[in-house]
Amino acid sequence: MSKAYPEHEIWFLTGSQDLYGEETLAQVAAQSQEIARALDASADVPAKVVWKPVLKDSESIRRAALEANADDACLGVIVWMHTFSPAKMWIAGLDALRTPMLHLHTQANVELPWSTIDMDFMNLNQAAHGDREFAYIATRLASPRKTVVGHVSNPAVTARVGAWARACAGWSATHELRLARFGDNMRNVAVTEGDKTEAELRFGVSVNTWGVNDLVAAVEDVADDDVTALVAQYEELYDVAPELRRGGDRHESLRYGARQEIALETLLTSLGAKAFTTNFEDLGALRQLPGLAVQRLMAKGYGFGAEGDWKTAILVRAAKVMGQGLPGGASLMEDYTYDLTPGAELILGAHMLEICPTLTTSRPRLEIHPLGIGGKEDPVRLVFDTDPGEAVVVAMSDMRDRFRLTVNAVDVVAPPQPLPKLPVARAVWRPRPDFATSAEAWLTAGAAHHTVMSTALDVEVFADFAQIARTELLVIDESTTTRDFAREVRWNQAFYRLAQGL
Repeated sequence: MSKAYPEHEIWFLTGSQDLYGEETLAQVAAQSQEIARALDASADVPAKVVWKPVLKDSESIRRAALEANADDACLGVIVWMHTFSPAKMWIAGLDALRTPMLHLHTQANVELPWSTIDMDFMNLNQAAHGDREFAYIATRLASPRKTVVGHVSNPAVTARVGAWARACAGWSATHELRLARFGDNMRNVAVTEGDKTEAELRFGVSVNTWGVNDLVAAVEDVADDDVTALVAQYEELYDVAPELRRGGDRHESLRYGARQEIALETLLTSLGAKAFTTNFEDLGALRQLPGLAVQRLMAKGYGFGAEGDWKTAILVRAAKVMGQGLPGGASLMEDYTYDLTPGAELILGAHMLEICPTLTTSRPRLEIHPLGIGGKEDPVRLVFDTDPGEAVVVAMSDMRDRFRLTVNAVDVVAPPQPLPKLPVARAVWRPRPDFATSAEAWLTAGAAHHTVMSTALDVEVFADFAQIARTELLVIDESTTTRDFAREVRWNQAFYRLAQGL
């Protein structure tokens, strides 16, 4: 079974103590290895699960935490108290641990062997209170963690472990992320601004700016033969408009779009950047706003934010990594306009050009149309409808003293009618719990108009990501009410300010 993250590991740490003797400890080791193997064998868990020797004292626990911190391959640690592991032994280790942690509250057996239970069995199988002891000290130390309860043979358990592992992969990806901004933010727009220094401290991402002229120079350096080869790929993959095909009167526009794609990828690779932004107000000598190039780079896993929106570019990159190997995709998205038919309200989302084709399994159309903004040549772009199904839209906002993630669970639907005159990729969705509640909650949160839409991930993965990042999360889903949501926003404001200390 191939893993989505073959280069990474999840470490399985088992707590016990020397009190029980070597025979019992040998059973602890054997049974914890069985649990680790079961997790590793699950298709839900996207990284290799590596068992580590049973931890029986404070120094070995602290050493394990430091080793996990130092190993770039280690995405996170799963901890389980098979027997009773006195929690004061875990203080130094938990205080040192900087790697994401999941507390698995489980036991070796599913059913109790009622007729044969004796004190040896009771001494061996003590997780019911051993894990409570551990959870107390983790709570007292405010150690961030996800708690999952149940036997590993239960698919609901492995699914939750897998969601957490994907969030760990997203966290790892942002800490390796360099983000290149070509130009600045769109002028006078508030929500795309933010504290880039705090973003590096909180999420690990390095956000820096390169002049548009650097990109212009890269475009000019692209070889004609490379452009010809890429255009041939386009004609195999997409339904290319006749005027863009070889011999068509606008074929040169397609070649320029291909030239931009090659230049962008080459420049980003040279910078070690896996996310980027552009801005239609700052294109320099570029002839087109990059549309097709951005769409295809997102499909390759790059994060992207329009109009200089680096925060959304971070989210797109994280969603790409967290959804690796799953059906569906992730893309920049923007709530554009509404259908307000009572009882059948819908949101039409799109952007000027830059929606990622991983949101569809259909064959996109490659077209050229006027943009009507930016004052440049007509840009080429892929046009398609997002596949129907469950999805989430997620925004990141800078709230001065913290970042806020706002997540809305939505249901993507087919457009009720054809959209023959809308020449951009788009998505139509019905937000949960309903349009009015969703929109009011979103506005109450001050959430951004740019989002990442993921059709591969659910709310739980982003909740785990926020917990790992110690970042505020607001969720709008089928259980949301406007009164409770407004109350949560007020409480959160007080909590996060108090949590920073004096």
